[in-house]
Formats: sequence, structure tokens, C-alpha cells
Amino acid sequence: MARAKSADTPNVSKDELLRFYREMLLIRRFEEKAGQLYGMGLIGGFCHLYIGQEAVVVGLESVAKEGDKRVTSYRDHGHMLACGMDAKGVMAELTGRIGGYSKGKGGSMHMFSRERHFYGGHGIVGAQLPLGAGLAFADKYLGNDNVTFTYFGDGAANQGQVYETYNMAELWDLPVIFVIENNQYAMGTSVKRSTKSTTLFGRGLAYGIPGEQVDGMDVLAVKAAGEKAVAHCRAGKGPYILEMMTYRYRGHSMSDPAKYRTREEVQKMRDERDAIEHVRDVLVTGGHATDDDLKAIDRDIKAIVNEAAEFGKDSPEPPLSELWTDITA
Repeated sequence: MARAKSADTPNVSKDELLRFYREMLLIRRFEEKAGQLYGMGLIGGFCHLYIGQEAVVVGLESVAKEGDKRVTSYRDHGHMLACGMDAKGVMAELTGRIGGYSKGKGGSMHMFSRERHFYGGHGIVGAQLPLGAGLAFADKYLGNDNVTFTYFGDGAANQGQVYETYNMAELWDLPVIFVIENNQYAMGTSVKRSTKSTTLFGRGLAYGIPGEQVDGMDVLAVKAAGEKAVAHCRAGKGPYILEMMTYRYRGHSMSDPAKYRTREEVQKMRDERDAIEHVRDVLVTGGHATDDDLKAIDRDIKAIVNEAAEFGKDSPEPPLSELWTDITA
């Protein structure tokens, strides 16, 4: 599959490249471990892995500042880790333990962290869009220059509340960046079979919202597009749409055998377009890191993930008294 049109590649330092590599690798290894724990029966309910899409959230988090907010759907573990949530707390929530970010009561799809300005994790397809616009409305009301990153997928792009939200966001010039993570298959149906639109960001033009399609497998292209979108919102010019052309290597969820595409297609993406390998190549060919340096990073990441997995196993289950907390009577 050809790369989407990339924005101008920004000048990136060695340290930033290494940070991108480390953060994307943390998401990849964490999700691999989560898949293992799910297979062992230690994670219940639904579990939607982010493997393959790491460049999107890592690239966009690199242009965020303190006070910016993010809200997304159920494929959310990568977003949590990228915004600085602790791997132990995320894993413990997946395993339903009291040490999790929602005290073991939210699971994979319903985690929150007000401290990190992460507002979910939402299980209803497209429900996060009006919530993201609401967060942005609050910032505009308060008169600051914060922005809200509102993530959704190509499947959610066909939901009605998306366009109701577009209309209000443009009408009120809300500082919200709508991020379409177009991984090309929604729950299992190819975008080519479900829509005749040549682009998904282009639908925003009917509401006067500018946007662009970005190579979501290239973290540098994501960063460049993110800088443009953030500057637009902080300047009070209203919303912006980024359609990230990305790809997930696993099924829609852990229960999806993904028979709607060929193994050859997935392997071709892994071999030719992998976001982490792209940064690895830039680091090695540019003389910024050796294979040994990158292996050491991988060892560190695996240790963090293994520690998180043990914490997720050892943290106690929530007591029965937790049934009566965090609810509205």
C-alpha cells in the first residue's frame, strides 16, 4: 500500500528520535503482553490492541502541552501510555484489579486519568466526539489556549454524531483536533466497501473545517501535521481534521480472526511500512544509535512491561464496597 501524502518532515533531534522509538516500542510490547494475558484468561471482557498504529498517538503527543486533553474510543491503551499514564496502572485495570486507573471497574474500554487529562476510553462507537467538543468548549470558555485531541476510527466516521459535532465545533470555533485513525477495516469491513468517499477528512469541508490526510505510519509526518493542526487551534481558528492513514496488524479485537484480509497483506505492511522499524532505520543509518543501543532500549521496555504484568496479576481485586462508589444515585 502506498504511503499517504506526508507533510513536510520536521527537523528532529537524536534525542527526540530515540524518545519516539522508546515510546512506540513501549506501546508495542505492552500490547503484545496484554494479548498474552488475555489468552491466559487474566484479562476479561473486550480487548482491542493498538499494534501497528503506534506512530499516530506518539507523534501527536509530541506536539501537545500541559493542559491539552485527549479522548478516544475503546482502542485506547496506546493513548494512555503515550500521554504518560503508568503502565502498571493501565495493566492492573485490564486485569480488573484495585491498582488500576479505574479501580478495576472500567477494564480495557473505560479508563480515565484527570491528572494526565485523559478522558476515556469509550465503548460506544463515536460517543467520544461530542465529549471531545465539550472539553474544547470548556477551554474556550475559560479563555486558555489548550486543545483537545479527539480520536476516532474510520468505522466511527460514518456515525451521525460525528457530523453534528463537526457543525457545532465549527460554529463555535472550538479548539478541537479531530483525529481519524483510518486503519482501513473498521470492525472488519474495508473502507473501500463501506464508503465511496475518497477521503474521510474531506467530509469536514462541508462544515468549513480544514484538514488533511497524513501518513500515519511515519511518526515524523504525524508530528509535522500535528504542529500545523495545533497552531491552527491555538490561534482561535476553530477545529481541524487529521486523517491518519494507519494499519492494525491484529484483528479488531482479541476475538476477531481477521479473515477479511490476507496474511500476505498484513505481512507486507509489517515488512515495508512498520512505524517502529522506520524510526529504527533513521537512527541506525543516521549514525544516531547502534543495534546494541536499540537492543538495550528493548530490554528496558520489556522489563517495564513485565513489571506491569506482575503488578496486574498481584494487585488485589476491588472489594465489594467498590460497587457503591463512583456512581450517581
